[in-house]
Amino acid sequence: MSFVLAIVGRPNVGKSTLFNRLVGKRLALVDDQPGVTRDLREGDARLGDLRFTVIDTAGLEEATDDSLQGRMRRLTERAVGMADACLFLIDARAGLTPTDEVFADILRRSGTPVILGANKAEGRAAEAGVYEAYGVGLGDPIPLSAEHGEGMAELAVALSPMIEAAAVRAEEAVTDVDIDDGEDAPAQTRPLQIAVIGRPNSGKSTLINKILGEDRLLTGPEAGITRDSIAVPINWGGTEMRIFDTAGMRKRAKVQEKLEKLSVSDGLRAVKFAEVVVVLLDAAIPFESQDLRIADLAEREGRAVVVAVNKWDIEEAKQEKLRDLKEAFERLLPQLRGAPLVTVSAKTGRGLDRLQEAIIRAHGVWNRRIPTAQLNSWLAGMVEAHPPPAPSGRRIKLRYMTQAKTRPPGFVVMCSLPEKLPESYSRYLVNGLREDFDMPGTPIRLHMRSQSDANPYKNRKKSIPSRLTKHVKKGSTKKT
Repeated sequence: MSFVLAIVGRPNVGKSTLFNRLVGKRLALVDDQPGVTRDLREGDARLGDLRFTVIDTAGLEEATDDSLQGRMRRLTERAVGMADACLFLIDARAGLTPTDEVFADILRRSGTPVILGANKAEGRAAEAGVYEAYGVGLGDPIPLSAEHGEGMAELAVALSPMIEAAAVRAEEAVTDVDIDDGEDAPAQTRPLQIAVIGRPNSGKSTLINKILGEDRLLTGPEAGITRDSIAVPINWGGTEMRIFDTAGMRKRAKVQEKLEKLSVSDGLRAVKFAEVVVVLLDAAIPFESQDLRIADLAEREGRAVVVAVNKWDIEEAKQEKLRDLKEAFERLLPQLRGAPLVTVSAKTGRGLDRLQEAIIRAHGVWNRRIPTAQLNSWLAGMVEAHPPPAPSGRRIKLRYMTQAKTRPPGFVVMCSLPEKLPESYSRYLVNGLREDFDMPGTPIRLHMRSQSDANPYKNRKKSIPSRLTKHVKKGSTKKT
C-alpha cells in the first residue's frame, strides 16, 4: 500500500512544477498561463528515503455548477478524498488571497491531514507572503521553490511521520487477513501499454471512463478538454494494462497556441511508448484526412493498431454504415489491411468486450515470431508462384529469409541485387506474410539485403601466410 499525497491549490501556484520535481521527470505540462492541468495525474515520487504516490490536480476555483471549472473542482475534491494527505500550495509572491482562504476552510473540513506549502519562496520578495500564510490556520507553512528545488528537506521532514503511520496501518490490515501458504502467486508481468488517440471530441476520455467504471478523467461537450497524456492503470478482463488518454490532434495548420503544441507533442510521445494504439473515430464523420494521418502515424511508429468507431449508439442504419466503413478502411488505409475495426459506444458501453478482445489479439500478433524453417519453406513457395523480375536480363535470386525482430515483426531476406527489387514485389511478400501466418493489421518490416552483406570476407584478397612468403620470393617450387 503506497502513501498518497495530493497537491492542491488555486491555479498557477506551481503544482505541476512541484509534481515534476517530486517524480524526477517532466511528466506534467507546465506553462505560465493558469489552468493548464485539468485531469488528475499520478506519479511515483521520491524524496530522500521516502517513497510515495503523488497526485497533480487541477487548480481549485470557486465554481460549483456543471461548467468546465466546476467539473475540474469536483475532480480535485475527489482526489482530496482518496489521498492520505494534502499539500496545500499558495503563491508566496502573490501572498494570501481570498480564494486561498476559501479552499483552506474546505480542506480543514475534509478531515484529510494537510501540509501547508508557500511556493515561489525564493528571494526576499516572497518573505511577506510566507508570513501571511500563517493566517489560514493550517500550521507552519513550509517555504518552497519547486522550480529551484528549495525546501525539499523540510517537506520530507513533514511527510515522514505521516508515511510511517500509514505503513503501520497497512501492516495491521495485513495481519487481519488470512495468508494462503499454498502455491506461489504468479509473478507480476509488465502491464500492456495502450494509447487512445484521435481528433478532438471523438470521445477518448469518455471511453476510458467507461472502461474504468468511474469518472476518472474530465469529460464534457467542449472540444479539447484533455491536455496532458494521462496514464491510468487497470485490470481489464484479467489483463494488467496502462491506458493513456491523449489530447485531441488537430491539423498542424490549425495548431497555433503554444499550449496546444505541447499537448499534441505529449500525445505523440505516448504513441511512441505504447504497444497498442486505439485510433478512435467519430461515427458521424469517420476517416477524415486527420484520422488517416493519425492512423498512419501509429503504423509508421510500428505500433499494433486497433480502429474503434465511437458513438455507434446514435447511428440508425448500422448495417449499411458498417459496410461503408469497412470499404473505406480497406481503400484509405491499405498499410493497415486486416487491422481490427470495432464499433463501440463510450456512452452506453456497448462493444467494449469486442474492443478488449481486439486489443489482446493485436498485441499477440505484434509479438509473434515465426520459425526460420517455416519462413524459408514459405519463401520458396512464394517465389515459385510469382518469381521476382529480371532487370537487364539478370534474375534476382531470393536465397534465405529469417525473422530479425518482433514488436513489430521484422524480416530480412538475403538476395542478389536488392536495390533493383521493385517495391511491388516487397508488398507481394508482406501481404503474403499477413495472410499465410495470420498477422492482420500489424506493421511488418521487410528488409532486403545482398549476400555480400552477410559475408564480410567475400571481397577481401587472399593473403599469403608470413611463414610462406620467403619461399614465394625465392621462387622455390617442388617438382613432382
